[in-house]
Amino acid sequence: MSVGIFLKSYIEERAIEIAQYIIDYNATVRQAAKKFRISKSTVHKDCTERIRTVNPGLAAEVRKVLDVNKQERHIRGGMATREKYLQMKG
Repeated sequence: MSVGIFLKSYIEERAIEIAQYIIDYNATVRQAAKKFRISKSTVHKDCTERIRTVNPGLAAEVRKVLDVNKQERHIRGGMATREKYLQMKG
C-alpha cells in the first residue's frame, strides 16, 4: 500500500469518526477538535467536504447538527460571557 492511499483512507476514516462523534454527542466543532486533537478548520473541512464523498447519508446527518449549533452559537457565547462576569463579581 502506498503512502498516498494510506493517508487518504486515514483521512476518510477520521472524517467518519468525527462526524459520528458530533452526531452521537451533539458536539460542536470546537468540542470535536479538542476530542480528536486537531484544528477546528480540519474538523469543519472533514464534516462539510470530505464526508460527502465517503458517506453522503452521514454527511446529511452531521450537517443538521452543525446547522443547529450555528443557530445556537450566539446563545452559548452570551451564556459564557455571563458566567465570566458572574465569577468576576463573586
